[in-house]
Amino acid sequence: MTKPVVGTATEPLPCIGVVLAGGLSSRMGRDKALLDWQGRPLIERQLAVLREAGIDDVRVSGHRPGYHGVVDAMPQAGPLGGLAGIADALVSDAELLVIPVDMPLLHAALLRRLRDEQPHARCLRFAGHVLPMRWHLDAHSRSMLLALLQRDDPRQRSLRALQAATGSSEIALNVAEATQLTDCNTQANWNEVAG
Repeated sequence: MTKPVVGTATEPLPCIGVVLAGGLSSRMGRDKALLDWQGRPLIERQLAVLREAGIDDVRVSGHRPGYHGVVDAMPQAGPLGGLAGIADALVSDAELLVIPVDMPLLHAALLRRLRDEQPHARCLRFAGHVLPMRWHLDAHSRSMLLALLQRDDPRQRSLRALQAATGSSEIALNVAEATQLTDCNTQANWNEVAG
């Protein structure tokens, strides 16, 4: 008797949550991942919301020894360098549910929508937003990611470029849901959200 192949109709691919936490936080002026959010570091809040969304496993992208972070495959290449590090660390195909560390208003229910809707989409995001996203990781998407990382133009080495190359699909948002996608890149953003 043979075992079913992972990712077939009998056994779906694992969904792995990824927190992008490898940036320099230059616009914030301090490490965004360690900002205090309701008594704990923001990175811990993001890991918790992924687990609450029912994700099979979670990973941190970036040099975060305290959180078993995966070092970027290509330093200072932004989120694509981080995703390449995660892709290198995973030996098999998976659906990646990717969120930024600086989006503290995300709720698990919204992430469950992203995980579950349009199951055959190779890349899925919310209308008008680059993150969060669900990205199908396989041999084809790995090679596409590496090709983008080799581009000279920094705009070609972005999540937006990856989504365009993948053929991203979108999910509509209502006003309340769109509020959850507020990111905190600057101290002013953070003060407004953290109140």
